[in-house]
Amino acid sequence: ELLPLLPVLEQYKADSRLIVHLKDEVRNLSGILLAIQEEMGAYDYEELQQRVLLLEARLHACLQKLGKKIPLKIVSFGSNLKKNNNGFRVWYMDGYYKGRRVLEFRSLTDFVSGQNFVQHLLPHPWAGTGHVVFNGSLYYNKFQSNVAVRYHFRSRSVLVQRSLAGAGYNNTFPYSWGGFSDIDFMVDESGLWAVYTTNQNAGNIVVSRLDPQTLEVLRSWDTGYPKRSAGESFMICGVLYVTNSHLAGAKIYFAYRTDTSSYEYTDIPFHNQYSHISMLDYNPRERVLYTWNNGHQVVYNVTLFHVVDTAGEL
Repeated sequence: ELLPLLPVLEQYKADSRLIVHLKDEVRNLSGILLAIQEEMGAYDYEELQQRVLLLEARLHACLQKLGKKIPLKIVSFGSNLKKNNNGFRVWYMDGYYKGRRVLEFRSLTDFVSGQNFVQHLLPHPWAGTGHVVFNGSLYYNKFQSNVAVRYHFRSRSVLVQRSLAGAGYNNTFPYSWGGFSDIDFMVDESGLWAVYTTNQNAGNIVVSRLDPQTLEVLRSWDTGYPKRSAGESFMICGVLYVTNSHLAGAKIYFAYRTDTSSYEYTDIPFHNQYSHISMLDYNPRERVLYTWNNGHQVVYNVTLFHVVDTAGEL
């Protein structure tokens, strides 16, 4: 009667050995995880970021000494890095919606090292990545609205806010990558601009020149280019340049001149090393483009030149 139980007993012994083996494996894994936790716990999130940024800066300095001409890459875990158009300060804004914290660094070096910064807490959260700093104020889109906000850093207060009449918001007319990028503020040699679209313009990009003091729309242009088909855009000398994608293989595909209210299609390759651009801004003081590219900040030098016709006119 007991003979049929022998296989059951053998199976029980095998199961017991397997359980003991699994316990040993779990014990080893727990030790490994504890070691990793202790190692990672030695640095907080911001310190890890600062160490990475410092290494990137040192790498760039070495490459410059070797004579390599490459874009400056700054690793970033947020989505916005704004350089002042009238100075050397740097503003860092983490995330593309509902954020309120802005870190102000005295220089790019301080930003890389993560030192000497002042924190500003905005009274209203932002939407998108199309913010810009101009003459000591931050211009941004108030979350879940088409309201433009001017926040003054020195007084730590909102000086003015104004609705952009009819402008889409909350991912109604974003760039192709989304991210609440309905309204994009820009600064070039001629002042402050807003790029957005409305139902009245059938989703085509509208360029508006803004009064930086009052945010009043001074003049608007309908470019005829569908905003949802645009990867990103930027203004240089009153000309809006639009990329046809935010992904790899992007080109500067369209240019709209506000001085003549005319446009042309272009075919300028735009090197997209990390394959996902979600911020693209021009700094007229330094004549560079700042991009946030899939977790990396990349700076592109811009060369401006004039075309002289046969009559000798610019």
